Amino acid sequence: MQPTVPTHLTKFHWEPQPAAQKVVDTLIGDFLAKNEWAAGLAKRMKSETGTRFKDWVDHIAVPHTEALAKTLREVGFASKPTHHAPGNHECDAGLFPNIILSKNSNLHLVAIKADSVVDFLAAHDLSHHDSINDGGEKGVGSRLRMALGHSAGTAAHRYELWAIERHGMAGFDYDNSTPEQRLRAVEHAERLRTRRRDCPKDSEGFEEVHRLVDAAVKDLGRDWACDLFFEAERRYWMKRNRAAQVQYARQNRLGLGWANHDHHTYRSSREHFADLIELWEKLGFQCREVFYAGSEAGWGAQVMEQPVTKITTFNDVDMSPEELVQDFAHNGFVVRHDSLGTVGTWVALHGEAVLQAGMHHLECQFDYHAMVEQLEKNGGVKHMAPFTTFPYLRQAFTEGEKWPVNPKRVEKLVAQGHITRRQGDAFIKEGAIGSHLETLERNDGFKGFNQRGVSDIIQRTDPRRLVSLSGA
Repeated sequence: MQPTVPTHLTKFHWEPQPAAQKVVDTLIGDFLAKNEWAAGLAKRMKSETGTRFKDWVDHIAVPHTEALAKTLREVGFASKPTHHAPGNHECDAGLFPNIILSKNSNLHLVAIKADSVVDFLAAHDLSHHDSINDGGEKGVGSRLRMALGHSAGTAAHRYELWAIERHGMAGFDYDNSTPEQRLRAVEHAERLRTRRRDCPKDSEGFEEVHRLVDAAVKDLGRDWACDLFFEAERRYWMKRNRAAQVQYARQNRLGLGWANHDHHTYRSSREHFADLIELWEKLGFQCREVFYAGSEAGWGAQVMEQPVTKITTFNDVDMSPEELVQDFAHNGFVVRHDSLGTVGTWVALHGEAVLQAGMHHLECQFDYHAMVEQLEKNGGVKHMAPFTTFPYLRQAFTEGEKWPVNPKRVEKLVAQGHITRRQGDAFIKEGAIGSHLETLERNDGFKGFNQRGVSDIIQRTDPRRLVSLSGA
């Protein structure tokens, strides 16, 4: 009898969706051909930020036709009506913008994502006052907010580009939050940004972050709290990563921010992995696919996604083959003292990613070749060799940022035999690789990851290996 494979290992399997991508590309191409200002923005996105217009698109609205409705069904889009968008369609099999089939026969609309529509307006010298007076801004004060960037065409056929920001809001309905809640949101955002990360014991740090999240969820709900939490996380990570600072400035010159984020990667000790997963579940995350690249790799990961905010976390941990078949995300792990893998060594040197260290990397969506070339030319930031080169997925890390390491952490690792004296001296003198920005290009709506390639890059960024290769 064949052994039963646990469902958490087989439930999620992503495939490219070229037919759906073709429909989306056609709609966007038709729109850009009719709105010259938007077409100019698309060119600037590629030349100034190394990104693609289509990766910023939140949703598309076009006049309803039976032919298009039929085509959407055939390529995998399903009708998911909302109060303000009864013609809304979504494709769960891939990463695509929503497509709204509208009863408005003269309006063609594309909305692009931005962290702040006010930043977008300011970056392009668009008047906030005129936008409001002309009916070109919606949802002021709401967690869902839109602002008109440019309108082209005629009364019979208008082509409007909008910017949209979302803060824990899906769909197209504006929220009914109270002024008191909005004030509380500011307070919770400040507490999350200034939370104490380096406590005498990591257990105390987890108690603190759980307490802050519990309070935010109670006052604001988990979706709003989730949005605030990860905005604070990106800020903390960015202040310790020069590649991120360079790229963020490039994207912000167009008023976009980090709205092209794809996933946030955290490294965890075995001891606190279940605590990390519990934290994400409080913020509304659900478990997706599990990663394991074989016993020689010595690590695994749980991918999680928040269905409303569309934030994804990739959570790395040292693990062995026999632990894969259990529900390790919730059962956790027995603490091991005999060995440390790449992930465990990073955590031992720098701290838990959700506490002292901050994220290992943020991965955003780019035009791969444009991003690699521009970041080196304009910011002096180089990339490591790519670890995925599929037609539907390309991935590469920027060269790692070296962080200073607390000598006490180093001496503990030397005493336990996890690193050599030579490695320890090198870490104290030179620091150890801490974080990266990851360049990712997705095609055909592919939503998954490259397990073999991820294993390769995990091994290539092991701090001990880098010391050995340098001859220090």
